[in-house]
Amino acid sequence: MAANNGVAKEGGLIVSFGEMLIDFVPTVSGVSLAEAPGFLKAPGGAPANVAIAVSRLGGKSAFVGKLGDDEFGHMLAGILKENGVSGEGINFDKGARTALAFKSVHLHVVLYNCAKVFHYGSISLIVEPCRSAHLKAMEVAKDAGALLSYDPNLRLPLWPSPEEAREQIMSIWDKAEVIKLLLVTLGDKGCNYYTKHFHGTIGAFAVKAVDTTGAGDSFVGALLTKLVDDHSVLEDEGKLRELLRFSCACGAITTTKKGAIPALPSVSEVHTFLDASHN
Repeated sequence: MAANNGVAKEGGLIVSFGEMLIDFVPTVSGVSLAEAPGFLKAPGGAPANVAIAVSRLGGKSAFVGKLGDDEFGHMLAGILKENGVSGEGINFDKGARTALAFKSVHLHVVLYNCAKVFHYGSISLIVEPCRSAHLKAMEVAKDAGALLSYDPNLRLPLWPSPEEAREQIMSIWDKAEVIKLLLVTLGDKGCNYYTKHFHGTIGAFAVKAVDTTGAGDSFVGALLTKLVDDHSVLEDEGKLRELLRFSCACGAITTTKKGAIPALPSVSEVHTFLDASHN
């Protein structure tokens, strides 16, 4: 599903910083990699998924990160463009292969200065110089007045040790206004929310799940799309509950199709889904 170019849309700019990659997914479920008869290319990476989720929902988004200057890298950049996400913050590197890891990140200061929300994960904290680039990007965005949104996604196999993961992930914990772990997604049980003034639970939607990949990113994208122009939602429990119900619906819809990016819903799909739901 294509969208209009992200930079031409209404509302504040949401910049996602971090990784975009290609997962190779077995064509048959429930078998080992060695037993799989074949694989499908599945573009993804949490920050990129969030950027596309925002664009699908009518928001203005951009992606900043490094891709290899290879066929896969340019394919991924094309997917962002097709989905209305600004890719002017992408840095193509002939010395890097498109994968999970990248050596450094081009700091596109113009994008950070324009961003109303700056969203990032924790994968980019694993190695230098990407870690320093991440910290500098946060600083620039914060100084420009952006709301910082942090998804501390834990991928232990990528870290040298669990202790290092904990130290680095927690090192920037107190910098962000929105932390996904304080909006705890619970899969088929909905989500819990915790703020300084109130907390509660939003019930889940009953769906026939096919693939849960990208559901959390869809939730975050929906949250940021609504939050970008009205930060006061965080202080109003009624508004926050309404927003979280919308975000949970986005996550639920995403599980009903295979793949992350192809499954991310549009606004009309979400409203149709909510109208048909009675929970």
